[in-house]
Amino acid sequence: MENISATDPVSYLVNSCGLTLKSAQTISKRVCLKTPEGPDSVLRLLREHAFTNSQISSVVKMKPIMLLLHPERILLPKLEFLYSIGVSREELSIIVSKNPELLCRSIERYLSPHYHILKSILVCDEKVIKSMKRLLKASIVLSESDFFANLSLLRGLQIPQSSISVLVTYHPMIMCVKALNFAEGVKKIIKTGFDPSEVTFVKALNVLLGMTQKTWDHKMEAFKRWGFSEEEIWSIFRKSPSAMAISETNLMRKMNFFVCKMGWQPAAVGRVPVVLAYGLESRIMPRCSVVRVLLLKGLIKDDIPIPSILTSCEKSFLQRFVNKYQDQVPQLLDIFQGKMGLTELDFDFDDKPAILY
Repeated sequence: MENISATDPVSYLVNSCGLTLKSAQTISKRVCLKTPEGPDSVLRLLREHAFTNSQISSVVKMKPIMLLLHPERILLPKLEFLYSIGVSREELSIIVSKNPELLCRSIERYLSPHYHILKSILVCDEKVIKSMKRLLKASIVLSESDFFANLSLLRGLQIPQSSISVLVTYHPMIMCVKALNFAEGVKKIIKTGFDPSEVTFVKALNVLLGMTQKTWDHKMEAFKRWGFSEEEIWSIFRKSPSAMAISETNLMRKMNFFVCKMGWQPAAVGRVPVVLAYGLESRIMPRCSVVRVLLLKGLIKDDIPIPSILTSCEKSFLQRFVNKYQDQVPQLLDIFQGKMGLTELDFDFDDKPAILY
């Protein structure tokens, strides 16, 4: 039988699994590949189930131990279990490449119990599958008493089933938080003024319980540096819980752009905090670039509300700010699509100094 020498594992991971040299060097120290026969049979199984080369690379990179598992005895039964609960052949490779941990867990002790617990709450297999994909580091089985205590608390508050479904489907790890901590989070969310009948209640709960108190305090301080009072920050959280979910670095970059490049007052941004959750490169800058060109050409006034620029749907934005002025500024669509920069039109954003508190 052919052996993989001490220097060959890196080459094998690069040539057979599609890893970069750097990733292969790192992973070769974590798994001991003695012969190619076992790993080859694992790769063959994945390809038989329609895994692409890039998906196989992702699986190996995230869970290299899979190369050492027996394909028919250990991996195949997990694939068949996922098929049995409604995962299509097309979905299977996508799901596993995002969470290869699913193929390393016991069907009897993990996959099946989790499926039945989630099925009893979510009913729909599609939602169950989405939830299982997100159970990376949490186990309902190991935290079953906390999970059901938390579920009971939400139901006792008459949280709508639709909201519970959102939390269990998209944030199952939050439901596995220790019951005492979960109850404290619920109490704080209620005190903050969230309506239990609205889905924003569970979204806010997820944001609050999804970070440490230290991280929360750091974000509060970051907002205060832009002049927001504590009550204003809580108001921002009430309006858009996702605004508190972004990283401190991300917050500072976006506020710097809004204030120093667009010249908007922090308070104006705070009144529409959902914009803080938008992508800077994907949404904010393209739209603001278009508006900047129109302002400098005198085609629009500078009193346009922030929601008109950033919260409107793409079709509405294009109709109002791009299509309408296509004859006067033919390059607007290219600016919006990032094919052309402002400097190519001899324009740019202002660079106003930030006034941090």
